[in-house]
Amino acid sequence: MSRLDIYKSCTLCPRRCGIDRTAKKGFCGADSTLRIARYSRHYWEEPPISGENGSGTVFFCSCSLKCVFCQNFVISHGQTGYEITTDELAEVFLQLQQKGANNINLVTPTHYLPHILDALDIVKNDLTIPVVYNCGGYESVETIEMLKGYVDIFLPDMKYFDRSLSYEYSRAADYFDTALKAVKKMVDIVGSPVFDDKGLLKSGVIVRHLVLPNERHDSINVIKALGENFNSDEILLSLMSQFTPTEQCKDIEKLSRRTTTFEYESVMKVVEELGFSGYFQQRTSAKSEYIPEFFNNKKVTN
Repeated sequence: MSRLDIYKSCTLCPRRCGIDRTAKKGFCGADSTLRIARYSRHYWEEPPISGENGSGTVFFCSCSLKCVFCQNFVISHGQTGYEITTDELAEVFLQLQQKGANNINLVTPTHYLPHILDALDIVKNDLTIPVVYNCGGYESVETIEMLKGYVDIFLPDMKYFDRSLSYEYSRAADYFDTALKAVKKMVDIVGSPVFDDKGLLKSGVIVRHLVLPNERHDSINVIKALGENFNSDEILLSLMSQFTPTEQCKDIEKLSRRTTTFEYESVMKVVEELGFSGYFQQRTSAKSEYIPEFFNNKKVTN
């Protein structure tokens, strides 16, 4: 049985829509044709991911979460991007390595996992840098289990604690419970963070949380829950302040402004009290200029 047969009744994400993606698109907006919108070295990830040479990011089209505030809306909702074969994806991985990227960074990859695993099999004897699984956190344990032996670093979001909030913004009322189970499985697979002699992450889990405007109490609940479920040395925590109101959420009053310094620092204080190591984001990162450019055809960037 080919891995690609998974698309015939897709249950890769927790929505388990069971749609035959060889015939039509699933909830994620993707059919069985592999599509990406950009690959390049990216310098704005966490310091041990980007380092000096950049992270070798591959941005995959479509997404199972559909967050109303998504900064990559043009690709997560499928309007932008281009088709690529499994062999071409494998070549992209090697090109990024040849350019000096510190790692291969798979951005929103879950719904294309069969293609991705096949591509990683093709390059397994030539790829010498870590593979990063950069996802929204809304993952099934069974799918994460498939990544054992393929992924070295997990970079999941932990977006929400409250069920009504996760439904309102991402149509996923079960987000927190699902994401928590997924992160636990990630830690089981790769263990506590390990760094090389240059300070780059070789393996481990970095949990990201974006502080949203008007939702600092939910953010605090997320951080406290992480403290209840993980030892401070099991995961790294990246607290982000980069929320930027986008066109599609301009009419949502609670999301019509940036996160304030007070809101961000209130959550940061809890992170510090719990003893998590990790990364805090400069307030200047909340700019649309930091959103990368995406393409409708293959374009070699840095």
